[in-house]
Amino acid sequence: MQVKKESAAAATKKLVCVMAIYGNQALFLYFCREIINGKGEIQKRQVESFVKKEQVNEAAARIAQLRREIEEHNYRYHVLDDPVISDSEFDALMRELIELERQYPELQSEDSPTRRVGGAPLPGFATLTHKIPMLGLDNAFALEELREFDRRLRRLAGLSSIDYFCELKVDGLAVSLQYEEGLFVRGSTRGDGFTGEDITSNLRTIKQIPLRLPEAVTLEARGEVYINRADFEAMNEQRRQNGEPLFANPRNAAAGSLRQLDPRVTASRSLRIFLYGMGEHNLPLKTHAELLDYLERLRLPVNKNRALCRGIDEAWEFCLSWQDRRSELPYEIDGIVIKVNDLALQERLGNTARSPRWAIAFKYPPEEKRTKVIDIQVNVGRTGAITPVAILEPVFISGSTVQRASLHNEDIIAEKGVMIGDTVVIRKAGEIIPEVVRVLKEERTGEEKPFRMPEKCPSCGAAVHRLPGEAARRCLNPSCPAQLVERIVHFASRRAMDIEGLGPAVAELLWREGLVRSVADLYYLEVSQLAPLERLAEKSASNLVAAIEKSKGHPLHRLLFGLGIRFVGEKAARLLAEHFLTLDKLRRAEREELTAIPEIGPKIADAVYRFFREPETEELLEKLEKAGVNFSEPVAAAAAAAARTLEGKTFVFSGALERFTRDEAAELVRERGGKVASSVSRKTDYLVAGSEPGSKLARARELGVEVIDEETFIRMLQL
Repeated sequence: MQVKKESAAAATKKLVCVMAIYGNQALFLYFCREIINGKGEIQKRQVESFVKKEQVNEAAARIAQLRREIEEHNYRYHVLDDPVISDSEFDALMRELIELERQYPELQSEDSPTRRVGGAPLPGFATLTHKIPMLGLDNAFALEELREFDRRLRRLAGLSSIDYFCELKVDGLAVSLQYEEGLFVRGSTRGDGFTGEDITSNLRTIKQIPLRLPEAVTLEARGEVYINRADFEAMNEQRRQNGEPLFANPRNAAAGSLRQLDPRVTASRSLRIFLYGMGEHNLPLKTHAELLDYLERLRLPVNKNRALCRGIDEAWEFCLSWQDRRSELPYEIDGIVIKVNDLALQERLGNTARSPRWAIAFKYPPEEKRTKVIDIQVNVGRTGAITPVAILEPVFISGSTVQRASLHNEDIIAEKGVMIGDTVVIRKAGEIIPEVVRVLKEERTGEEKPFRMPEKCPSCGAAVHRLPGEAARRCLNPSCPAQLVERIVHFASRRAMDIEGLGPAVAELLWREGLVRSVADLYYLEVSQLAPLERLAEKSASNLVAAIEKSKGHPLHRLLFGLGIRFVGEKAARLLAEHFLTLDKLRRAEREELTAIPEIGPKIADAVYRFFREPETEELLEKLEKAGVNFSEPVAAAAAAAARTLEGKTFVFSGALERFTRDEAAELVRERGGKVASSVSRKTDYLVAGSEPGSKLARARELGVEVIDEETFIRMLQL
C-alpha cells in the first residue's frame, strides 16, 4: 500500500479502510499525523511493523493486568481465605494468560503465575549454604524449665524482665525463601542447619508464596511448610485407592512432597506455609512483632495465632491456652515457640552451637490412646540387635494411624509386663515414635499369653546371644541377610549418603537378586541390571543409578555415619571428619589419638579403632575408593578445624558465671577444640573462677594451675 500526496479526504478514506482491516485506533491516528505533516510515502511494511508493535504493547499490558489479578486472587484465596471469584472464573484468567504468553514468549517472566509449575524433573537437588545458620530450638516441657530459661536470659542481659513473643509451633518442614529486589529467586530446606537442598522449583508450586513482593526488597524469609489434616487424609485416601503406600503423618507427607524431583508431583500435593522469621536482611526492624507485621505487609502468610507477652508467666498462659484447643486447628502443632521480642537483645544473646539462646520451644505432652496388642514379633537390625515389636489394633494418634510400637528389649517387656492380648496405652515419643506407656492389667481376661525372645535369629537361623552388659540379644552372624539389608537402608538414608529411591523394599530386592552383598556393591550397579527387576523398570533404574552416582560427592562425615560404625552417630561422625579431614588419616589413628578429640569417649574410640582394623572393612573401603566415593571433608570443614583456638587445653569451672551457664561455657570450650573436666588435676590448664568459687580454687592454687576470671575467659574465646 502507498499513500502519495493527495487530498486529506482521499487519504482519510484510505486510512478508514486500514483501521477497519487492522482494528487499531492508534494506527489510524498515527497515519493521520503522518499525512497532515506531509511526510510522503507510507510503505506496507511500516504499517505491519507498527501493527506488530502495537499488538505487543497491548499484549504486554493485558499480561501485566492478568498477572496482578491472578496473584491478587491467589492471595485472597490461599492466604486470606476470602475468595471473591469462582474457580471457573479464576481458571479462565489463567488460561488467557497462558495463551498470551504462548503467543508472545518474549513477554514471559520469572514472576509469572504460570511459572509456578513446569519444566522437566530434576536429576537431583543442589545444595545451598545458609549465610545465617538455621539452628534448631532447645525444648522445655514444664513451667519450671521456662522459668529457668527466663532467669538465664535476664542474668545474661542484666534485665529485671523481658518481653517475649509467642507463636504456634507448626509441625512441618523448615524452609528458606530468598527474595532479591522483591523477586523470589531461591528456596531451600533447612538441612543440617548450615547447608540445605535447593528446592526452588518445588516452593514455586505453593500458591501462598508470592513470586514477587509488593516492595523491591532483598531479604531471606524463613517458614514452615505443612499440610492441613483434611488434605492429608484426602491424599492418603487417594493413595489407598491407587494401591500406593500411605504417608505416616502430615509432617512426613509435607517433607516428602517438597523433596520430589518432579515439581509437578509437588504441585499436586496441598502444601501450605507459615512464615515465622528472617535470615539475612538490612531492614530497620526493632522487634520480632514488627518483623512478623512487616512480612504480612509483604503479603507473605503469617500465622494469626501469635501474641506479645510481658514476662515468662504471660508466655506460660499462652502455652496453656492452646494445649486443649490445638485439636481445633486445621493443622498439627506440637508446642509453642517463645522468642525474645527485642531484636537487638536477640543479637546480644547470640547462639550456642545448636540453638539460639533467645528462643525456646515449649513442647506439649504427647497424646495417649488405648489399643490392644494383637501379637509381638521381632525385627533384626543392622547391628544384629533383635528388637521385639508390638503389633497393635490400628489407632489414630498424633496425626497418623499406628499399628506397630517398639518394645525395645526383653527387659522392657518384663518391666512393663506386656503380654500378647493386653490392652495398653500408647503414645508417640517425641511426637514421632510409637511406644507402649503402660499395660491396663485390670482389663485382662486370662486369655493373654506371655512372650519369649527367640533363641535363633528369625532371618538366618543362627544362635542369638546376649552379650555381657547389654540389654539386647544379638545375631552375631556377619552374613545375616536382615542385617545386610538394614545396613544398606541406613547407608542410603537421607542423613547418610542420601540415595533417593533406595528404601527397604528396593534394598531387600537387591540382596535377594544377588546384586548387592555390601554397600560398596551399590556403586557398581548398572541400569541394564536393574531395569528388568520387579518394582524398577527403565526410568526408576536410571534414577537410582543417578542417585547413587551423586552420592559419591558427599563429604566424609556423611560416609562415616552411613558406614554404621557402632556408637558413631551423626555428631561423632562430624567430629571425626572435621578433626582428621581424610579417611586415610582416620584409618591410621590410634585409640589415644581418637579419645583426644572432645566428646569422643573410650567406647566410641574403641569401636572406630576396631572397625578400621577388620579385614572386611579394608575390602569394603578399597571397593568404595575404586568406585570414586569421596574420602575427605570439604575445605570449609578444614577452616572450621583451624579455628579450634583452644585445642589441647583443659578447663575446669568453679563458681557462678555472669554471661553463661556452666554448660554453655563448657560447650564454647569444646567448640574451640578444648576439653572440660569436672575436677582440678595436674592435667588442668585453666580454672575459670566465677563468683563464690568453691574448694576447686584452693586445689588449683595448690597444684599451680592458672586461675582466670570470666573476662579473661571471654577474651580467650575471642567473642
